Amino acid sequence: MKRNELTIKKLINKLYKSNELEWEELLYILNHIGEYGKEYLIQKAHETRMKVYGDRVFMRGLIEFTNYCKKGCIYCGIGAFNKNVDRYRLGLEEILLCCDEGYKLGYRTFVLQGGEDNFYSDDKIEEIIEEIKNRYKDTAITLSIGEKSYESYEKYFNAGVDRYLLRHETASKELFEKIHTNSNYENRIQCLWNLKKIGYQVGAGFMVGIPTQTKEDLIKDIFFLKELDPEMVGIGPFIPHKDTVFHNEEGGTLEDTIIMLALLRLFLPYVLLPATTALGTIHPFGREQGIKAGANVVMPNLSPIGVREKYSLYNGKICTGDEAAECRGCIQNRIEKAGFSVDMSRGDNIKWRR
Repeated sequence: MKRNELTIKKLINKLYKSNELEWEELLYILNHIGEYGKEYLIQKAHETRMKVYGDRVFMRGLIEFTNYCKKGCIYCGIGAFNKNVDRYRLGLEEILLCCDEGYKLGYRTFVLQGGEDNFYSDDKIEEIIEEIKNRYKDTAITLSIGEKSYESYEKYFNAGVDRYLLRHETASKELFEKIHTNSNYENRIQCLWNLKKIGYQVGAGFMVGIPTQTKEDLIKDIFFLKELDPEMVGIGPFIPHKDTVFHNEEGGTLEDTIIMLALLRLFLPYVLLPATTALGTIHPFGREQGIKAGANVVMPNLSPIGVREKYSLYNGKICTGDEAAECRGCIQNRIEKAGFSVDMSRGDNIKWRR
């Protein structure tokens, strides 16, 4: 065994046992991981998820209820500056129909995701949440609608929202400001701390392979998440969109994203870690590879078929045409063929207590 391989194995074993590494140790892994190191890292990440969650993969029903957005994130296909988007909004009854179908299919978590759309006032969001909770009392709701005030987050929480997903996208202030034209880095980070203070199960996350992103930037992401200690982390490869300034850029790779997933499982052993749609977009078996590297959540789409292609964050998004039942069945079969079991419960982070 080569000297680099011995060092990598030693560092991965340290991370496996302590869930911590120093900055230079993590940088060494990223610079020298190689095929042997990648295989060993994935093995230890898999062992960790099996110890904590077993072979369960939690299913969430995703409802993308608006593609209007006031933000100008320059990598995003539904950003405010893209005039080619066919915009839509779902009304309360349309959202409830999605939930009704999802509930019949066994989902006990609904993920309501949308752009930052001022049409949905706090009152409207509270009404949607309260209606869902009144009809489906044994469900959890994850909300993902961007940066809001402390008071707004508190209102949503009191209305019944259990989890809030707000990806920080990058923990590098310099890189964040390059790719966000009307977002403030400090505010984004403060929002995450506000959500924790209020009592949410908090989700953060980042992209892998953003143009000009460095290994040091990725280390900042991991160290920030270690400090934040969120209940969920959503990461995926950067995928260019045809209507953005990044349309000709190279996307993030499956290999790099899998390595980051495995590292996150070892740094944050209790975290809920999705195998994202973006992984499945860049590789036919991307989600399965993510699950084998420590991911334990998938989010099939419950949105009406007529709007799925309109929620186009990046090129080539998969699963835009399947019926909800077909989508669920397809993903379940693939999870089971990969050697894992599907869990349709709320699937809370096992350390969390409300």
